[in-house]
Amino acid sequence: MPRSQRGIAQRYPKALAAGCLLFMVLSSCGTGIEVSNPVTDKDVRRVIEQSENRQPVVTIDAYQDSLPAWKSGKRFWVADNQVRLLFAHSNDYDIDTVSLAGRVLEYGGYDTGGLYDNRATVNLMFRDPDNGNVYCYRTGKTIESFKPGFSIPLLIDMDMVDHIARQVVGKDYYIRTPIWYDRDSEQMVNGRHFIKVHVDRVLPGNSVMPLRLLFTTADLGERAMVWMSDNASTMHGRDFDALFVARDPHESYPAISTANWDRITRGQVVEGMTKEECRLALGAPRRVSEIPDQGGMREYWYYDGGSYLFFVDGLLNQFRR
Repeated sequence: MPRSQRGIAQRYPKALAAGCLLFMVLSSCGTGIEVSNPVTDKDVRRVIEQSENRQPVVTIDAYQDSLPAWKSGKRFWVADNQVRLLFAHSNDYDIDTVSLAGRVLEYGGYDTGGLYDNRATVNLMFRDPDNGNVYCYRTGKTIESFKPGFSIPLLIDMDMVDHIARQVVGKDYYIRTPIWYDRDSEQMVNGRHFIKVHVDRVLPGNSVMPLRLLFTTADLGERAMVWMSDNASTMHGRDFDALFVARDPHESYPAISTANWDRITRGQVVEGMTKEECRLALGAPRRVSEIPDQGGMREYWYYDGGSYLFFVDGLLNQFRR
């Protein structure tokens, strides 16, 4: 056996054996059908997790709070005008025409003015310091039923925002996402990942992502922001720990050249890149197919929108984006 084939046999003994057997069977039938061995999603996730574990993780303290401990004057940012649907009607104003988005309401305590199943339920009071209006949110819950982490839809706890800001503002990190947004228009812009940024501010966000983190890039001085969830949220894919790391990720991949690392930060690939370099640049593929043949192992990575990468023996041979 030639040296090149011996190398392939050593690297892919099972795949090559199976491929050769099927190749002979199909060839004898004259079908000309190409044999493909799909890689499962579980296989892809396992490889990604192994690579992600090499990243130095940043850990910040999650905000802890409970409604019975709320103090009068506690501030809440209104993320959407639809919050008025939560509030009871009043003779002092027309709740259907109240516009509260972007304003701060102050907690004014609670009473137990309602009954539900013979239980005294809690009504939360919020005061608008600009006009003096007091809005009532009838929770339908007893005071004993509130658990730590309780939140009100469309209201963002400013104590939580300040808690995150105290830990990260003024510090340098390496950003892991290229999904950036313009600070003023809040429209998505082309970003880079794995580069150093300086955290400028943390502000309340919107009804989906409660935080906006404003940053400046260390190399070019670009000013942008990312939407972020609270670390106590179940949306762990967008919390601080998922978006930032403490050290330069390039240190975890010393074999990657400076030129290729610069391409990776910009989400670019070129022929000859390894699979690891391509994954770092573009993220994990949606689907992977492996095809062994006499020349080696061919592998296709498929992405959304019809994009794909084609590898031969682990190196990028062709791509379409």
